[in-house]
Amino acid sequence: MEKDQIKLQEEPVVHSQSNVYSEKGNEVFNQSSREGLSSNEEVSNDIITEEDEGREPTEWEMKNLKHVGERIPYSAWLVAVVELAERFSYYGLSAPFQNYMQNGPDDKPAGLLSLKQQGATALSYFFQFWCYVTPIWGGYISDAKLGRFATIHYACYIYIVGIFLLFITSVPSITSRNTALGGFIAAIVLIGIATGMIKSNVSPLIADQIPKTKPRISIRKGKKVIIDPSLTIQSIFLTFYMCINIGSLSVMATTELELHVGFWAAYLLPFCFFFIALFALFLGRKKYIRIPVGDKIIAKTFRCAWIAVTSGFKFDEAKPSVHPEKDYPWSDHFVEEVKRALYACKVFVFYPVYWVVYGQMLNNFVSQAGSMRAHNLPNDFLQVFDSISIIVFIPIMERFVYPFIRRFTPLKPISKIFWGFMFGTGAMVYAAVLQHFIYKTGPCYYEPGKCAAQDETEPGNNVHVAIQVPAYCLIAMSEILASVTGLEYAYTKAPVSMKSFIMAIFLFTNAVGAAIGIALSSVSVDPKMVWTFSGLAVSCFIAGILFWFIYRSYNAKEEEWNELEYENELELDASAHIRPVQSPASITGLENGTLNPIRSLIHSVKSAS
Repeated sequence: MEKDQIKLQEEPVVHSQSNVYSEKGNEVFNQSSREGLSSNEEVSNDIITEEDEGREPTEWEMKNLKHVGERIPYSAWLVAVVELAERFSYYGLSAPFQNYMQNGPDDKPAGLLSLKQQGATALSYFFQFWCYVTPIWGGYISDAKLGRFATIHYACYIYIVGIFLLFITSVPSITSRNTALGGFIAAIVLIGIATGMIKSNVSPLIADQIPKTKPRISIRKGKKVIIDPSLTIQSIFLTFYMCINIGSLSVMATTELELHVGFWAAYLLPFCFFFIALFALFLGRKKYIRIPVGDKIIAKTFRCAWIAVTSGFKFDEAKPSVHPEKDYPWSDHFVEEVKRALYACKVFVFYPVYWVVYGQMLNNFVSQAGSMRAHNLPNDFLQVFDSISIIVFIPIMERFVYPFIRRFTPLKPISKIFWGFMFGTGAMVYAAVLQHFIYKTGPCYYEPGKCAAQDETEPGNNVHVAIQVPAYCLIAMSEILASVTGLEYAYTKAPVSMKSFIMAIFLFTNAVGAAIGIALSSVSVDPKMVWTFSGLAVSCFIAGILFWFIYRSYNAKEEEWNELEYENELELDASAHIRPVQSPASITGLENGTLNPIRSLIHSVKSAS
């Protein structure tokens, strides 16, 4: 009896011990499973099934599989052609501006308006300022009134009128200096308005052609890869920027026409070429994905931001879920988008310093080339090396440099912008050193081209103009890193119905830079140019360092912010499945707070009326 009781008492003990052993065994098994998880996933990566195509990647796959971009659609290429034609005209007509404004008909190189370097540089900066103030208006009327396509379409006609006025008032037989000056000012005002309307909308329009989906698995050449939408956006903006610089090769033609035929011929070519932009718009009119105009979207955004700011930058105070009694006309998701957009606008604060550096290429670099031996090349011809460098560097950066860096560390936007500032600093250092050697070389030393000892056929000091090329190459690298990434950042961080307006804010920083350039134009004269370039180098370096220390934490938030963009697309997909098919005429854009893509002219026509 006692033995039976002992057995009964022992059985629970044995049973509990077996449970302990079982739990320990499961724990050991789970631990070994976790340790072998990566190796198992690595093995499974070699096994490709039909279910893999289009599915969401695992965490291991996100870290270890190759990331690639989506293929660029036909409609995006048509938008790129519009930008190429517009930039061909813009750079083609603006390249001769410095000589046209600075010199007189009897000077070497010849000009027309006789404003001297200081006056020409100031007016050049005004044109740059004007071209980057008007995008604010262009972005507003696009997001609030017309839509991107219609705004670009109307801008093309204003552009054509402006170029024609510039052309007609530069014909020597029918104009005088005063007439040419009046025509020039009127032309750059019109061209600036049109440029602003196009610039604030064309880059968002090309990016609109890419669906904002989550990363997904795809099979490429028998291997699994991840289609990464952030790389697609990066790729499309690099392609967009390369088209800009292909268009800017017009500098080669217009500067030669300026030198050997006349300014009227240099302005006639951009006038004729611009019609290609209209043709590309016509071809794509039924193919473009058009984001509809939001219902008072600008006013809502400013009201949302104001509520957050007056609440101590607490964006939760603007959310309907926190204050349902206030009946806010937006969603919690919209508040998060506005918050993200304000972060982006903070990043743009240091860009004016960069644009002052970039602007040297359009004015003081041209004047610097005029103070050297050009060997029968136009002094404004060397701008083409900036474009050539970008066309060469972009494929190298996209296919080799960026993927190589991503093998070791993620390459986030803030990092790229920082290095853009550093390359801009390098360009100014190089220009300052070059200017020092120009002043130290005869025959005219600190007054190049202005002494009796100069060679009439080769005015300028005895320094070959080709030595200036590395400065353009450094500017080109800085553009790829700072300017392209800035465009990408402005688009990806903006609310879906405000991308043109946020893009305009980014472009406005260029106008601020131009205003600073106007203030500095008084020192943009010989023999002060060494100090001008040196001061810009120091300013750009300090701005870059401050930029990095203030905003480097934004790199860690990049994936979180990108999720907001994916959620927009999921909302679109959901609405497409639950709503009945509508006729094009019934689609007005925003219904029940959800965004519908529009692929016809209907929306733009209704908005325009």
